[in-house]
Amino acid sequence: MPQTLVKDRLLAKIRDRSATAGVIGLGYVGLPLAMEFAEAGFTVIGYDVSEKVVRALMGGESHIQDVPSKQIAKHVKSGRFIATTDEARLSDADTISIAVPTPLAKTRDPDMTYVIAAAEAVARRARPGMLVVLESTTYPGTTRDVLQPRLEARGLAIGTDVFLVFSPERVDPGNATWHTKNTPKVLGGITPACTEVATALYKGTIDTVVPVSSPEAAELVKLLENTFRSVNIGLVNEMAIICDRLGVDVWEVIDAASTKPFGFMRFTPGPGIGGHCIPLDPHYLAWKMRTLNYKTRFIDLASEINSAMPDMVVHKVADALNDEKKALRGSRILVLGVAYKKDIDDMRESPALDVIRLLEERGAEVQYHDPHVASFREDGHLRSSVALSDAVLSKADAVVIITDHSSIDWDRVTARATLIVDTRNALGRSRPTKARVVALTPRAASLAPSALKPAVTVRVKAGVKAGVKGGVKRAVAGPSATRGAARPRK
Repeated sequence: MPQTLVKDRLLAKIRDRSATAGVIGLGYVGLPLAMEFAEAGFTVIGYDVSEKVVRALMGGESHIQDVPSKQIAKHVKSGRFIATTDEARLSDADTISIAVPTPLAKTRDPDMTYVIAAAEAVARRARPGMLVVLESTTYPGTTRDVLQPRLEARGLAIGTDVFLVFSPERVDPGNATWHTKNTPKVLGGITPACTEVATALYKGTIDTVVPVSSPEAAELVKLLENTFRSVNIGLVNEMAIICDRLGVDVWEVIDAASTKPFGFMRFTPGPGIGGHCIPLDPHYLAWKMRTLNYKTRFIDLASEINSAMPDMVVHKVADALNDEKKALRGSRILVLGVAYKKDIDDMRESPALDVIRLLEERGAEVQYHDPHVASFREDGHLRSSVALSDAVLSKADAVVIITDHSSIDWDRVTARATLIVDTRNALGRSRPTKARVVALTPRAASLAPSALKPAVTVRVKAGVKAGVKGGVKRAVAGPSATRGAARPRK
């Protein structure tokens, strides 16, 4: 069949929504994408190897916090969404989006097991007139080196018979503002025809599509985004270490720096980094560059600093207990929050896991409370969240705040605990507390309420005061910054 006819037929099916969209991997990325395809009018086949996940989805139950069960149930009932463990069903798809995990091996090399398995499954089911999109974050060259040869081995010509594209996922779990539909979608195809077909698919589903010249450019986009965050979080974490040595409140410094209306972007320190993106993605790029005999020094240094933060937290806990004439060994420690960021249930790469492990290695007895994580299994050991009762708080020798969930009753924590190590500035500088609070850095004295007002502009008549030019004088109402700037997430 002529190239233009294959492409035009697929484009026509996309336009009239008779195309069937396939999604491989129904997790944090794949399930929201599948729902957007269904909402846009496509019939969706979701393929996952987990029978438990598939059974739940076909029963109208969501396992992803950002995807409501009622949305799943609606599309299952209408027949617009089908979840399956049967790979053969992929043969019915006109488009296939691959959204599988890309973890790191213990050597910090990319573990491509899931991507390779998905690529081989797609190759077995591929046929002329199919679009294949890799969405899993990976190193530059994956689309061309891993997927393209497998499709071509089936006798399919890229850009003629099948269309191959990379489009990085940009999911931010728990973000109430930015989600799959309204987050711009970057994509790059092996050929211009590949890009054209993928653009047509996503323009019918996502608000904004951003085509780039190649899959390698699209692969690097995601790595740049998260390397940028990793490096800047590493910088602000090192600033916390510096402030601690200098006896300065790092949060006061960040708040004041955030008043600058240009040339500064707010990042905040914490007990470490978590999620699937920031702790892992930069290492894909570092690995790729090692194969080209180049050392990514910024990436490596940021990873070193960020990875050291859980150890800093444990030292803070030990020192705080020493001040109370208590040893860490045998002390009862209550960890508040084990999700990697506030108000979600996602524990992937959470720094809480390292903090708990390090505390127990030094002999502490550790419990945790997290309103979003009822239980979890780590190294074969099942842990369950304890109730945040007065008794639990008062019996703890130290309460360690790792994740500052909004639903935690912080007034209760400060009223009942005796010692709190606050790694997130959850308690701020002005919250009244009976407990002794230890932060990542020394805490500045609370400022008067008037000192917390944002910068204002005061207009003065020209010439009233010497040195005032242009009739405008700028005054800052107090040394503290405007609070509430958004914290970088993922």
